[in-house]
Amino acid sequence: MADHIATAEADIDASGDRVWNALTDPEQIKQYMFGSTVSTDWKPGSPIVWKGEYEGKPYEDKGEIVKVERPRRLELTHFSSASGLADRPENYHTLVYELEERDGKTHLSLSQDNNPTEEAADRSRANWETMLESLKQVVEGR
Repeated sequence: MADHIATAEADIDASGDRVWNALTDPEQIKQYMFGSTVSTDWKPGSPIVWKGEYEGKPYEDKGEIVKVERPRRLELTHFSSASGLADRPENYHTLVYELEERDGKTHLSLSQDNNPTEEAADRSRANWETMLESLKQVVEGR
């Protein structure tokens, strides 16, 4: 397993519950996650599927819910069909969302493991930073 980890963070002017709801509500996810439609029941062991279109091409990413500790931690696996890799366990990433309330705001950090190179981790980090900035705008009502 590659050990390059991509991380992204955001400070959101909202409660942990509001940020958690944005992370788990399909209607809000569609607004900030590049138009993805998400299907899951948010229970550990359950599948999660993201469907959408990116640069004119349809995609279907998938994974599994690993851990749910509302409103502090959400952990899931993720496999992107766009990666060009085989759909095998060693090609999945683990995504960990951690929420911490600080002075009436919520600090949200996201990490993605199993990036094959530092460059791949940098690309993933840039994508996650864009997504978190969009999530922040959705939650803060901008």
